[in-house]
Amino acid sequence: MTVFGFGAHTGIDEIPELLRMVDRADQDGLDLVSLSDHPYFGARVDAYAAIGFLLGRTRRIAALANVTNLPTRPAPMLARTITSLAALSGGRVVLGMGAGGLWDRIADMGVPRLSPGAAVDAFEEAITLVKRLAGGGPPVTHEGRHYRVREIEPAPVPAPPVWTGSVGPASLAATGRVADGWIPGHAADWLSERYRTSRPVIDRAAEAAGRDPRDIRTVYNFPGRITDRPLPATRDRENRWIGGSTAQWIEELTTAVLDHDAAGFILFPPGHAAHDDVTLGRWAREIVPAVREAVAGQR
Repeated sequence: MTVFGFGAHTGIDEIPELLRMVDRADQDGLDLVSLSDHPYFGARVDAYAAIGFLLGRTRRIAALANVTNLPTRPAPMLARTITSLAALSGGRVVLGMGAGGLWDRIADMGVPRLSPGAAVDAFEEAITLVKRLAGGGPPVTHEGRHYRVREIEPAPVPAPPVWTGSVGPASLAATGRVADGWIPGHAADWLSERYRTSRPVIDRAAEAAGRDPRDIRTVYNFPGRITDRPLPATRDRENRWIGGSTAQWIEELTTAVLDHDAAGFILFPPGHAAHDDVTLGRWAREIVPAVREAVAGQR
């Protein structure tokens, strides 16, 4: 099933707007709300505190930290957090995972700095450990390079899907070996050079690990304007999507699903703006239902 969501701001002064938008998205049938995870910014609410609160006041919509700031959230405790959220919400959570981006700020939180290679190793090990600490079964003992647990009981609920924000070759390969989905970095889409060069790395690693590459879904962070009238061109000179009318969005996303195996889209406004009611309403009530219908009619 193709998933449709939106990215929301988490500023403390934006809480009323966040709650209102998520409530409306839940009523309108969107699948997912995406929140960023930057715990070193004091003006933002904690991503996982916000996710728990949002899931507790909604009925249908799932939530995702896009992506979890892993260095500040040790894998064994992250496993407890994410399986607890899954149990409390009836499975309405996705685990977004990253190896760590803003290392200067991460180190400012008192977290030991890792080299890029070590960060990717910790990232892959963490995904494996989180999955082992879910789904029941015997106690887990893990003696890894970055994480060690001894005789820890797994939570008796399945691990949620794990989607990564991998960018470099090593983390892309790790995604192929252990993850369930991929969110291309830098808002790259199915027509970008980044996608064309990155997705094969995931697929080759999956095959080498005995996995079916098709089991690793590609979900896109997808910024763009939804305009009143059609635009003469929906992509810029670098072939990046800039937006268009609802009809142009419907055509673009339907083609992405049917011809490029896109598994989902998370709408972001251009730049660092916040969503407005008109844009989010058109997305949830016009574009998404039409794409769902068009895709269903072709399958």
